[in-house]
Amino acid sequence: MKDTMDLLVQERWRVIDQSVSGLYISALQSFGIDDTLCASVGSGEAPATARAWVHKPTIVLGIQDTKLPFLKDGITYLEENGYEVIVRNSGGLAVVLDEGVLNLTLVFPEKTKGIDINRGYDAMWQLVKDMFADYDKVIEAREIVGSYCPGSYDLSINDQKFAGISQRRIRKGVAVQIYLCVNGSGSERASLIKQFYELSKKGEETRQEYPEVVPEVMASLSELLQADLTVQDVMLRFLQALQSKSGELFAASLSPEEVSLFEGYHERVVDRNRKVMGE
Repeated sequence: MKDTMDLLVQERWRVIDQSVSGLYISALQSFGIDDTLCASVGSGEAPATARAWVHKPTIVLGIQDTKLPFLKDGITYLEENGYEVIVRNSGGLAVVLDEGVLNLTLVFPEKTKGIDINRGYDAMWQLVKDMFADYDKVIEAREIVGSYCPGSYDLSINDQKFAGISQRRIRKGVAVQIYLCVNGSGSERASLIKQFYELSKKGEETRQEYPEVVPEVMASLSELLQADLTVQDVMLRFLQALQSKSGELFAASLSPEEVSLFEGYHERVVDRNRKVMGE
């Protein structure tokens, strides 16, 4: 617990809030920004940084998803339902982004000791528990079988998943990312991914394993807490929880140096996306 708290307690936390402006940019830019922050925070040129982002309806595929035998059929289905489809530059499987899903990224410098991978996950889990400490609910971290993009740090309440955590490391910077399904129907989002896999696989044997999605095991925080939560409600909780662990919490955007760095990282994300999608 102490190691976890040591990560969250920073002398200065810079906050980049794109919970509204993110609706007007592609999610590809978000992955480029997080890579940029990893590099700048890891090098010591920027303080520990927290970023919040929301995007228009987008399905983010993992590299593994691009090996599906009938991928184009699955993508066509998603696009017909109003979703942009992109591939992220890291592992994992398909996830849903939309106006009711808040993404949070915590970027730490690795420094000399290094940050164990579970320590990064535990820090984000602890932060989410702090954010909703006023609700009498136990938030667990364990794999929820039947969810989309299942992992050992799925966050759930009463066996229903509402969030998933991932990590990315670049140049001694560690980005811990989480998507929080704030409102809307968790099972409807899961049904979309279930249909995507059915159309992309068509029952064929595949070398990689893909989840058998069971929509009922996923829900939003609004559904689980029986509260009419908005993204901005959860943003406030996020900032308050972070403030309690910070000597100084301040809002900022990318520095001029980071903007220059971003151009290169964004280009890499876009190029890789083109190659993987066969464009």
